[in-house]
Amino acid sequence: MIRRLCAGAAVLVVVTAGCGRPAAPVAVSAGAHGYPVTVDNCGRQVVVDASPRRAVSLNQGSTEVMLSLGLADRMVGTATWTDPVRDDLAEDNARVPVLAVNKPSLETVLDADPDFVSASFGGTLGPGGVADRNRFEALGVPTYLAPSDCEGKTSVNGDGARTEPFTMDAIYTEITDLAAIFDVHERGAELVGDLRRRMDSVSGTRTDVDMAFWFSDVRAPYFAGCCGASGVIADAVGARNVFDDTTDEWPQVSWESVAERDPDVLVLADLSRRTIEGDSLQTKIAFLESNPVTRRLTAVQQRRYIVVNGADLNPSIRTVDGVEKVARGLRELGLASDR
Repeated sequence: MIRRLCAGAAVLVVVTAGCGRPAAPVAVSAGAHGYPVTVDNCGRQVVVDASPRRAVSLNQGSTEVMLSLGLADRMVGTATWTDPVRDDLAEDNARVPVLAVNKPSLETVLDADPDFVSASFGGTLGPGGVADRNRFEALGVPTYLAPSDCEGKTSVNGDGARTEPFTMDAIYTEITDLAAIFDVHERGAELVGDLRRRMDSVSGTRTDVDMAFWFSDVRAPYFAGCCGASGVIADAVGARNVFDDTTDEWPQVSWESVAERDPDVLVLADLSRRTIEGDSLQTKIAFLESNPVTRRLTAVQQRRYIVVNGADLNPSIRTVDGVEKVARGLRELGLASDR
C-alpha cells in the first residue's frame, strides 16, 4: 500500500498487481503534491524531494528493475554486471553509461553527479563496497537497498545466512518502492502483476528430483543453500535442493559433499564474467566430466544439466527467469510434468 497525504487529509491508495492481487505492502508516504516521498527501507527512512533524474544503479538486479520500470532516461550509470542484460531491456540499457563492469570507485560514481543511488547487495552499498549509505546521504544523495538483501538476513553479504527464506514478495516490494520514488506507480503495478502471472504459470510443474545449484568456483565451489533465490526456484518446480540444510545463500562446499548427496540434476550458472575459475558453463562441464570425484555423479553420468544465467540465481526479477528455465529443463529431461 502507498500512503499519500493530501491537503491535510490522509487518503489510502492501494497499488494493485495486474492479476487482481495487491502488490506487496510497502510503507511509503508523500507530501501534498506527491513529494517529498519517504520510504521505509532496510531499517532507515529514505527521503526523496523530487523524482530522481540522475540515478545510478550499482548492481545488475537493481538496474533491471529500473529499466523494467521504463527509467532509462533518468539513469546516468550502472555497474557490477555478471551477465548480459535481459533481451527485452537491451535497447534501453544501451542508453545508460556503464560506470564499471565490476564495483566502481566512489569517485567514479560521484563523477556521474547522481541524485539517487540504488543497489541489490549490502556488500556493494556498505562497508567494503562503493561506499556506505551514510556517506552518500552526507553528500545529499538518497540511497535504496533491495529488501531481499536485508530482510531476514544476518549479514549484508550476498553469500550470508538467512533467518527467513527469501520470497518474491521482497522483489515486489522493491519494485513498488522504486515506482513510488520515481512516481511511476502504474508501471510498478503492471510489472508486479506480470511477474506474479509468470510464477503462477509454473506452479503446476510436478517433479520428484534432487537438484543442486552450482554458481561458480571449481576449488571451493559455491552451491546454493536453502533460502535464497534458488530455494524459490526449487520450490516452484517441486524439486529438492540437496543443500537445503544450510541457511547460507551460497555456502562453499567440498566436492566430496556433493558426491555424498548425489543430485539427480545439476543447475549450472553460465556467467559472462571471467573472474573466478568455473564462471563459464564450458569450464564447469569440463571439470565435472574430468574430475575423478564429480564424474561419478548421477547428474554427470546422465548429463542432466540445466543451464541458467548467473543473474537468474540472485534475488531479482531474474529469479522468475530461473524458475521458467528450470521448469523447461526438467520437462526436456523427461523429469517433470504438469499437475
